[in-house]
Amino acid sequence: MAMEFQGKVWKFGDNISTDLIQPADVTWGHVRGPDRLKYCMRANRPGWSEEVGQGDIVVGGKNFGCGSSRPAARMLRDLGVACVVAESVSRLFMRNSVNIGWPALICPGVTDLVEEGDELYVNVDTGEVRNLRTGAKLTAEGFPEGSPPYEILRAGGLQPLLRKMLEEQGIKPPPERQFPADTRPSAVPQNF
Repeated sequence: MAMEFQGKVWKFGDNISTDLIQPADVTWGHVRGPDRLKYCMRANRPGWSEEVGQGDIVVGGKNFGCGSSRPAARMLRDLGVACVVAESVSRLFMRNSVNIGWPALICPGVTDLVEEGDELYVNVDTGEVRNLRTGAKLTAEGFPEGSPPYEILRAGGLQPLLRKMLEEQGIKPPPERQFPADTRPSAVPQNF
């Protein structure tokens, strides 16, 4: 089954750091649970987390996800963002994305391909990235079939892949952690 997404574009510029995606108050545990999501991108785009919808797609410029090793990709995934397509992606952000089974694709020229609000089609398997308003398309860098990143993405993340591998060897994996089904944020307090 192909990994395909279609969603509204939210366009960001160059050097969007993990600090912007997942601010320190969230990283250091001052804000926990579903409320942590309302702080995503707050410093550069206040209120964005309340506007983004399930299945939307983030388009970024160069060096998306630069900065620290904080699990910022999880913030975007938990907000309902389907994937990131960027001019370039930090290696650490890419690795964190793959490990949670959430695609981040490198696609030079993508910021010229779309405007904010456009509908974008993304096929992770073929690399096709198509603006549904204009019909223009590009090919993103893919993950070679059978490669570890490809297998991790296809399994839904590193933990599901490891669970599957353990089960195939007759080893009972530990119980999975349960999370609430709906983690959409409420409004950001104005007095913060």
